[in-house]
Amino acid sequence: MCGIVGYIGDRDAISVLISGLKRLEYRGYDSSGVALISNGKLEMEKATGKIIALEKKLENHPIHGKIGIAHTRWATHGVPNEKNAHPQVSYDGKVMVVHNGIIENYASIKTKLESEGIVFKSDTDTEVIAHLIACAYKGDIKSAVLEALNVLEGTFGIAVLCENEPDVLIGARRGSPLVLGIGDKGEYFLASDVSAIVDYTQKVVYLDDNDVVVATRSGYEIMTIGRHAVNRSVQEVDFDADAASKGGFDHYMLKEIFEQPEALRNTMRGRLLLSDGSAKLAGLNSNIQELRSIRRIIITACGTSYYAGMVGEYMIEDLAGIPVEVEYASEFRYRNPIIDSGTLVLVISQSGETADTLAAMREAKTKGATTLGICNVVGSTIARESDGGVYLHAGPEIGVASTKAFTSQVTVLAMIALLLGRERRVSSEQGMEIAKAISEIPSAVEETLKLSTGIRKIAEKYVKAMNFLYLGRHYNYPVAMEGALKLKEISYIHAEGYPAAEMKHGPIALIDANMPVVVIAPKDSLFEKVLSNVREIKARGGRIIAVTTVDCTELSKYADDIIYVPKVFPMLMPIITCVPLQLLAYHIAVLRGNDVDQPRNLAKSVTVE
Repeated sequence: MCGIVGYIGDRDAISVLISGLKRLEYRGYDSSGVALISNGKLEMEKATGKIIALEKKLENHPIHGKIGIAHTRWATHGVPNEKNAHPQVSYDGKVMVVHNGIIENYASIKTKLESEGIVFKSDTDTEVIAHLIACAYKGDIKSAVLEALNVLEGTFGIAVLCENEPDVLIGARRGSPLVLGIGDKGEYFLASDVSAIVDYTQKVVYLDDNDVVVATRSGYEIMTIGRHAVNRSVQEVDFDADAASKGGFDHYMLKEIFEQPEALRNTMRGRLLLSDGSAKLAGLNSNIQELRSIRRIIITACGTSYYAGMVGEYMIEDLAGIPVEVEYASEFRYRNPIIDSGTLVLVISQSGETADTLAAMREAKTKGATTLGICNVVGSTIARESDGGVYLHAGPEIGVASTKAFTSQVTVLAMIALLLGRERRVSSEQGMEIAKAISEIPSAVEETLKLSTGIRKIAEKYVKAMNFLYLGRHYNYPVAMEGALKLKEISYIHAEGYPAAEMKHGPIALIDANMPVVVIAPKDSLFEKVLSNVREIKARGGRIIAVTTVDCTELSKYADDIIYVPKVFPMLMPIITCVPLQLLAYHIAVLRGNDVDQPRNLAKSVTVE
C-alpha cells in the first residue's frame, strides 16, 4: 500500500521521482504527489487518480531541483483528494513529509497541536508528523525528526524535506518498509520498495524498524530513533528493471502467470535432492534439530498466502504426521494462542512486510515459538526477524493479484513437507518418488498454460455472470478458495469457494442457470465423491465449468465446459489446477474492461491493518 520515493544527487530529481512512482503503481493508490527544493524553496504538486494526472499538472507547473520526495497514497484517513494527498506540509511551510502507515495516536496529537493554534488543512494522520517536526525544529532537521518520531505511536515509513536545509534527505521506518539506495557520485535514493529504484542502482540498505537515515551528497548515516548509531549492510538487488517490466505481455498479471514454470524452477533450484528423496533448504537446515522435535505447526498468513498455507497443512500432515493449524494472521495476533516449546510457527508473505502477518510472527516469538518465514522479497522484515526460513526466488511480482507467488509458496511447502517427512516417516523410496514429481511440475505447468486460448473462449460465455461458486475437495479445496479470490479481486464478480461436500449445507440453494459453478475434480481417490456433487448441480440447472485431468471421461456427461490439465502427483495437483483458474479470472476481467494489474481498492503489499 502506498509508495515512497526520495532522491538527492546531481540528476533532475523530478525524473527520478516520477519514474519511481510509476514502478510503484502496482501497489495500489488513489492519489500522488511530489515535493522538491527548487532554488532554495519547497515546491509541491499533487493530483488525484493515476500518476498521469500528476504528470499533466507538472507539464503546466514544471518543478526542477536536485532533491525531492514523492508518494502514491492509498487512502486510510480522509477521502482521496488533493488536500489529503501527500506530501503533507507543516504549518509554516518549511517541512514536507510523505508517509506510509498509520499513526495511532494522531487524534490526541492533533488536539494538542490545535490547542496551540496550529490549523490543520487535511484529514490525514500524516499532517501531524509535519507539524511535530516543524514545532521541534531549532536549526537541526535531524534532531527535529528524531524528537517528533519519539512522540508517534503506530507504523510509519517516512521521507522528509526541510526548506531550511536543502541538502538533507531523511527517511525513517517503524513497521512499514523503507530502503536506502546508494548511487554513484554522492547520490542516494529512498523507496518503500526496491523496484522503484532499480533503474538507478542495485546497491541497497534495508532499514530495520526504528532506523532513521540521514543522506547528504557527502554520505549517509543511520541511527535508531533513540539516537544510537548503527551499521546496516549494503546488499546487491537480485533483479533488474527488465525483470519488473511487462516483457511484451498486455499486463503484468499475464506475464507473471506465464512466468510460473521458470519461477518454479528457480524456487526449487538446488533444493531438491533427487537421489536422497529429500530437500535441502538452507534457511531451515540450521534449525533441523528443532524441526525433529516439533509436535505441532501453526501456519499463519493472509489472503492468497493463507490458501497456500491450507495446501501446506494437507501436505505436512500427510507426509510428516505433524498436526497443523492454519490461521488468518489478522485473527491470530488478537487472540491468546496456545504455544509451547514444541510449536513451530510458519509465516507466509509474498512481500515479507504484510502488517498482520508480521505482527502474528512477533506474537509467536514473544510466546517462545520457533518462527520460520516463507517470503519472496530479500531483506524484508519477516525475512530478517524470523528464526529461519525460505526465500521463494520467484522474481518480482508486480500484479496485485498474486499468481506465481502462490504456486511458488505451495512448492516451498511441498519441499518442507518432504524434508519433515523424511526426518520422520517417509521412506527413501517414497521420498525419491515425491522429489521426482516435484521436479516435473514446471513442465506440467507449461503444458497447462497452452490452454489459455481455450479458457478465454470459456470466459466469453460467462463474462456477464454476477456470481460464481467454486468447489473442491481435500488438496483442491484451497484451490477453490484461491480461484474465487482471483475472480473477486480483478473482475469484481462475487465468488465463493467451498468444500464440495458443504454445498449441500447451504450454497446449493443458490444454484440455477445464472450461477456458474467451477468444480476442481482431478481423477483421484475422491473423484467419485466430487462427481456426485456435480450430478447434484446439474439436476438443479447449474452451469458447470470442470477442471479435471486428461485421463477423465466421466465429466463430459455433465459439465458445460471442461478444462483438461496434466495429471501429477496428488499433493501437487493444486499447483496445476490453480493455473486455469488464474487464466479464467484474467480473461473475464480483461473482457469486462477492468484494470487487471491495479484492481480498485486493493494494494499489493498490505502494510497497515
